[in-house]
Amino acid sequence: MEPVKTTLPAYPEKATLEGRNKVIGFWLFLGGEVVLFGSLFATFIALRQAFHTGPTGEELFDLRLIALATGILLTSSMTSVMAIVGMHRNDVKSLRTWMSVTIFLGLCFLGLEIYEFTHYTSMGHKMSSSPFGSAFYTLVGTHGAHVIGGVIWMILLVARLPKTGLTVVTAPKFYLASLYWHFVDLIWVFVFTVVYLMGKVG
Repeated sequence: MEPVKTTLPAYPEKATLEGRNKVIGFWLFLGGEVVLFGSLFATFIALRQAFHTGPTGEELFDLRLIALATGILLTSSMTSVMAIVGMHRNDVKSLRTWMSVTIFLGLCFLGLEIYEFTHYTSMGHKMSSSPFGSAFYTLVGTHGAHVIGGVIWMILLVARLPKTGLTVVTAPKFYLASLYWHFVDLIWVFVFTVVYLMGKVG
């Protein structure tokens, strides 16, 4: 039977030099991601009025749906915090439970995004319909790909947890997955503001 608690340092993700190096390396990785999304946001802002004959953002966007998706993603950020709090208490059960809830909320967000894209496509808003369409699907789709990557990452960590246990080797992996998830959520806040709010109200 799997033990509920293990004996670990207070901050196991930084208890070893390898763990600290992983955290530093991951911050550098996130710096590159900021550059990537900065480029995509700049492109979208430059092209967001280039509708040609396609539908506009004001015609397309349903802020109730987007607000629901935003609420789900921001809630998942809080549940990932709860997972790390459980990890810091050496509570494997809490870590696994809250990480699983985070995965579930991430899947709910992806379901809404798939529905949204399908709906827009049926309204004639395709990637090839206008520069606005190309910039929209590239920016929002890239964020969605990051959500998929985060969900798969957390699924693998949770699935392997009974075998690997919570140690100073595995703890940095959960910590970095949570850090990555916060980054994905932060990017979505900018997407919500720049793409949807500015598209709807100008």
